[in-house]
Amino acid sequence: MSSAEPPDPAAGRRPGRGGFVFPSALTVLVLVTLAVWLLAFLIPSGAYDRDRDGAPVQGTYHRVDAELSFLDRLNDLFLAPVNGLYGIRGEDGAVAPDLTGELYGAAGVFLYVLAIGAFITMVFATGALNHGIERLAHRLRNRSALLIVAIMLVFAVLGTVSGFAEETLGFYGLVVPLMLALGYDRMTALGVTVLGAGVGVLTSTVNPFATGVASSAADISLGDGIVLRFVMWVTLTAVTVTHVLLYARRVRRDPERSLSGFRSGDRELAAESRREVPPLAGVERAVLTTMVLVFTFMIFAVVPWSAALTGDADAEPYGFELGWYFPQLAAMFLVAAVLVGMIARMGEQRVSETVVRGAADFIAPALVVVLARGVTVIMNNSMITDTVLHGVEGAVKGTSSGIFAILVFVVNLPLAFLIPSTSGHATLAMPIIAPLADFAGVPRAVAVTAWQASSGIMNLWVPTSAVIMGGCALAKVGYHRYIRFVLPLLGLLFVLICLFLAVGATIT
Repeated sequence: MSSAEPPDPAAGRRPGRGGFVFPSALTVLVLVTLAVWLLAFLIPSGAYDRDRDGAPVQGTYHRVDAELSFLDRLNDLFLAPVNGLYGIRGEDGAVAPDLTGELYGAAGVFLYVLAIGAFITMVFATGALNHGIERLAHRLRNRSALLIVAIMLVFAVLGTVSGFAEETLGFYGLVVPLMLALGYDRMTALGVTVLGAGVGVLTSTVNPFATGVASSAADISLGDGIVLRFVMWVTLTAVTVTHVLLYARRVRRDPERSLSGFRSGDRELAAESRREVPPLAGVERAVLTTMVLVFTFMIFAVVPWSAALTGDADAEPYGFELGWYFPQLAAMFLVAAVLVGMIARMGEQRVSETVVRGAADFIAPALVVVLARGVTVIMNNSMITDTVLHGVEGAVKGTSSGIFAILVFVVNLPLAFLIPSTSGHATLAMPIIAPLADFAGVPRAVAVTAWQASSGIMNLWVPTSAVIMGGCALAKVGYHRYIRFVLPLLGLLFVLICLFLAVGATIT
């Protein structure tokens, strides 16, 4: 997932900085927590008047006294992770774990991340997904262009629905020799793998670690805005695949134009891709079918179909709409994980162990969400959230809806560099961005799409990304060479994203 921690400490190193390892997302968020806590002593407290739904009313900001002693503030810092998980917002707006009121913490998202981690780990444990992609590659090995398109589309679909990113690190052993055997170079293999999944994550439709967490923080349905995101996925995926295809064809015709060059032993390595791949077993087909059905049903369950089909956000829901949210989705993925294990005949002991291991493997991104929510609790209790919102409101006041959507995208680019975890970035940014979108008359779903596009495009190249640095290491391609390869695509994607956001904000 795009929110997970680097699988290898070396993967997070910056090129040219021997020995330096960029701090993990958890460490960054601890530092952000301390910084925000200190800033709360300097930033004046204030508040907006709220409407019946609890949303701030534009133009009503006023200064208030938070009435917090130093010990109160120290207690908020100490309990920030706890409040981030299950803090309760009381009638006075303060958040604490022992109050009576509505849940403010991210317990629902936390469990959701663990549940989908258990499901994805179970699918990988069966070997069906790896074998399925390997079988697809073998069958299309004599139709090289179609093979590139097929692999990139599979990765892009997995990226847009499940945040498939770090998982690509396990496929370089297949893709690199395959591309070399077909007359391409290592850069082609890197582009197929990292850009295929990356553009899927960039245009996430229901990715739980990007769209899901951001939608939760913005207090909207996971399915809101899915039409715009799907159109973006189709367009930007086509552009990205075309970029890789054009480069691959150029290298195949003239190997001297390769940006990565060829290493000794590449021919011997390429021979591995010619081995016969056995067909999928019936159990593996059943596992893959179940995986597809689970994600398809998730999309059906979360999409507000009446609003999506009529264009009216306030349309009466159709009778078949489920309106599922994180509690139902978490339960679904836990049940689906067990079901996949039963289909694969893994046995009770192995199913139990895999569910536990899957949840454990995803504890890092789950904790990222909790720590980020803890930061918002500190801001909430210090009553500086509305002050920050008021300051940004003045900067965007008077801008058109299209310009506002583009500004959300641009402003979040440096944040995405510092916090490559999509979950942490979303939980930090959306509590400010969502009310701003209301002030600008822009649907919150468009703001979520703008935010995730900024996170997605940065994670296609930043050296703080384990996916990029790990992919370069596994493909044996220099990071600086990869930047030369991807830079024209990044420029084109940037322009297209801005156009989509401007149009989406204007017509919705």
